[in-house]
Amino acid sequence: MAHSDRAETFKVWDAPLRLFHWLLVAAIAIAFLSSEGDSPIATWHMVAGWSAAVLIAFRLVWGLIGGEHARFADFVRPSAIASHVRKLLVGRPERAIGHNPLGGIAVIALLGLTGIVLWSGITVAAGRMDEDLHEVLAYGLLVLVGIHVGAVLLMSLLTRENLVRAMIGGRKKRDLHPGARDARAPGVFAMLLGLVAIVLTSLAILQVDPTAFSPQHREAHHDAHDERD
Repeated sequence: MAHSDRAETFKVWDAPLRLFHWLLVAAIAIAFLSSEGDSPIATWHMVAGWSAAVLIAFRLVWGLIGGEHARFADFVRPSAIASHVRKLLVGRPERAIGHNPLGGIAVIALLGLTGIVLWSGITVAAGRMDEDLHEVLAYGLLVLVGIHVGAVLLMSLLTRENLVRAMIGGRKKRDLHPGARDARAPGVFAMLLGLVAIVLTSLAILQVDPTAFSPQHREAHHDAHDERD
């Protein structure tokens, strides 16, 4: 049965990209659920934020050297947006093997806003920004995530293609994409560079905040930062 399933599908998303995607989902979810001081997981707020920073750094590198459809050059196509929207409006949505043109813009927007939220959180932790602005940006990210999820579900319905399952298993059905081939996989060198990006980013973060990946109350984090200053 497994062999039959593979014969009827083709590879789209590489494993590192899929792992990044779901780890970032988890990091953002934990960051929101731990944002209030009385949350039972409040001590994980900074850990979630710093972990998301490592993931974003990896994704920026992977967007240049990763698998075929993980690369920015594959899905950042502003000139294709108008045609994509017109087809949506007339009820003829076009299936995309990787990200569709609007989906590509959503990826860039999500990465950018996540990075801004992380920067604001770091600045708040250092005592150089009011926490209200960080909260506004964070809720803006939550709205954008909600729009993205809604768009994925809507496109899954309109194109009759389960996009969530594709991001889990990395494969799509051949009968929905006639003539499609397996995506080019990332090479060993790319895998090593991706790992190096993760390690170097983590080390850089630990230089800035030695307790970055240790669950703790934010008051203790502020005190530790003040002592370093």
